[in-house]
Parts: sequence; C-alpha cells; structure tokens
Amino acid sequence: MTAKQPAVKRYIVKLSTDERAQLNALIQKGKAPARQALKARILLKADASDGGEAWSDSRIAEALDTSVDTIARTRQQLVEGGIDAALTRRHSPNSARKRIFDGAAEAKLIALACSPPPKGRRRWTLTLLETAVVELNIVDRASDNTIGRTLKKTRSSLTSRSNGSSRRRPTPPS
Repeated sequence: MTAKQPAVKRYIVKLSTDERAQLNALIQKGKAPARQALKARILLKADASDGGEAWSDSRIAEALDTSVDTIARTRQQLVEGGIDAALTRRHSPNSARKRIFDGAAEAKLIALACSPPPKGRRRWTLTLLETAVVELNIVDRASDNTIGRTLKKTRSSLTSRSNGSSRRRPTPPS
C-alpha cells in the first residue's frame, strides 16, 4: 500500500530539549492513552531540530502503522497550538448530538413506564412507549432503541415483571 506524500511540508516540527524530554517521558511511563502515545511518537520522529530524527511522513506512517493524514494533522496541531494541543484530544460541543431525553423528559418517560399499561396489555413494550411519548408530547420523536437505552440507565427494568434478581432464601435454623 502506498501512502500519499504532500509535495511541500507546511508544518515543520522543531522540538526543544524540554519538549523532547517530556514526550520521551510520556512514552516511557507507559501510562498514557494509546492515541496520546502515538502522537508523541509521531512528533519525536518528525522532529527536524538538531536532536531530532526528521523522518518523512510516509516513513513515520509505515513505522507506526498510522495514516499520513494523522501525521499531518499532528504536525499542524503542534505548530498552531503547541505541544499540549497536539497531544490532547479536543471535543467540539457542536459535534455531539443533542440528547433526545433531557432530565425532565426522562423523568416523564420513567413515570410513564411505571404507570399501568394501556388497556388490553399486560405491560409496556418499547414500541408502545415509543408511540406514547410522541402522543403525549414528551418528545417530538424517539425510537424504541433510544427509549430502551434511556430506561436501561435505571437500576431495574421498568418494562418487565422481573428485573432478573432472585430473592434470598432464609437459611433454615440449625
């Protein structure tokens, strides 16, 4: 498999002695998350300063079994934001999906699941709960899968008779 190689490197990695020591310590401890250790190794291999190895991106990708794009992104993060920005994973608040059941809607769903089931039914099913939460305007839309995941967070199963635990039998007196 051939890896793509950018024509001109826009982000040159030049680490100071302290930064190099910090990255080496992070790798040698063996306690860092795998993604963080990988990025530390990438930066050490890409280091173009006097004490660095200055490997090409394709050589680093082959040696560390990663993509050239990951290496390019790691270089860019180091140059633009510093060593901490390159090592830590940042989460965008816009990327995460908004929860369908917030605290109030989740409480209403649990109350509904604990209420008596509809006429002609012995218990609530996820499909029945799915239609009920929409009809009662608790949420605009929800799948039975979402309802199941939301109810799973509670300690006991609200849609079945038994939650799987058995009662302890008293031991006979000796």
